[in-house]
This record gives sequence, structure tokens and C-alpha cells, in this order.
Amino acid sequence: MGAEEPCEACSWTSERQHSSRYISHVKLFYSMSDRGACFEVQNIRFLEERTTIPIPKVTLDYYDNDRYFMLTERIPGDLLSNVWGQFMQSLGEQPLYSAFLFPNGYGVPHGPLSSDDELWAELATGLEDLPEQALRRLRERMPPAEPYTFTHGDLAIVNIIESSGYYPIWWEFTCAGIGLGQEDHEWKALLREYMPSYQVAREFWVDLYALRTYPDLNERGKAVLARLQRDQVIE
Repeated sequence: MGAEEPCEACSWTSERQHSSRYISHVKLFYSMSDRGACFEVQNIRFLEERTTIPIPKVTLDYYDNDRYFMLTERIPGDLLSNVWGQFMQSLGEQPLYSAFLFPNGYGVPHGPLSSDDELWAELATGLEDLPEQALRRLRERMPPAEPYTFTHGDLAIVNIIESSGYYPIWWEFTCAGIGLGQEDHEWKALLREYMPSYQVAREFWVDLYALRTYPDLNERGKAVLARLQRDQVIE
């Protein structure tokens, strides 16, 4: 927060912070998500119990007037989005939320899922009007999802772990190919160097995503559809 943009609630500014002896040890997160219950506390506590990853300690979380608040201890350091240039480098049987993995919109719950067929049924939602041969061929190309892996789900440069959950084993690598701006693209290119490669799965998802607007396809979507139908004829 810049000095010219004071907090609307308390008028606190970065300039006042630097001129004060007080150092905040807590951070308040306020969510207006339409997803229902916030899963971030569950994700943080899950990691706290099972890993040694440095994470903030949740001191309080509650609802007030239909708004969700979470109070955590503040971890010293800078935001990755602020220091990136220096480096150059759903638990509890809750549904998954991923507008990238599932092409039918943001904020839509999916699952819990327990098989590849159930996963495909969710992925294919909205694609029912595709030619049957193309849809069948796309299903044949979907890699196995097991073992389901607890992972971040959206490792953007500005994100923490709200989208975490058990996803297909290939999803984190696939999602790390989605760059939201130049800095995020560079960050994810670095991440992929340290991830097991699931390039076949990524190619499957890229084609699936290109078909999400059928029948109003762009040039890439038209090329994908033509290839799927051509593969079917050859077989």
C-alpha cells in the first residue's frame, strides 16, 4: 500500500509504518468469494501438520455479516511479485474449484471425484455438442489422473493456497504453463524446470481448452477439431 493510498478503515500508510516503532505481527485476510466456505484455513493447517514448509499460523477465522475473515501471524519477507526481478529465477472431501482445469466457468464446484470417468464427465461439461467422434477421441487421449496429488492448483506469482486440493497428478505441471503476464510466465517457466514433465497431459488439456467455445471456435480450436476428426478417420 503506497503512502498516497491510506487504508480506508484506519488511514494507515506505508509512510506511517516506516516512521513508527510499531511492527505488525498479524495479517487480516478478508474474502468476498462466492464459493461458499473458505478452504484456506484447512489448507494451511493441513500443510502445517504434514510438512515443514514455513506458513503463517492461523490465530482466528470467523464469519461476520456473511463475510469471512482470517487472522494470521505475519511472516517476515517480501511478496514474490515485488522481488521477482531480483531472482530471475480441497480437503475435507470438499469440491475442487478451478476455472482452468474445468472449462465451464469460474466458481463452479466439481466433485469430489474418484475415477477417470468421473473426471472426464466434469471436463466434458459444455462440450456435449462436439461431434461424437471428436469427443470420443479426446477422451481416449486423457491421461490417467491417479495418484491424486495434494497440490497448489494455481501457482501464479501472486497466489497463496486457496485453490489447493487433490488434483490429477499431471495438473500442476499443466497449470504451470498458463502465464498471466510476463513476470508470471517467467516464474512458471522456472517452476517447470523442477517439476516432473507431463507434456502429453498438457497437450491434451490445451486441446480441450481450445474446444470450450464450440461451435464458435477460433483458428486454434478449428485446427484441433479437424485433427481429432482426421485421427478418427485414419484409425
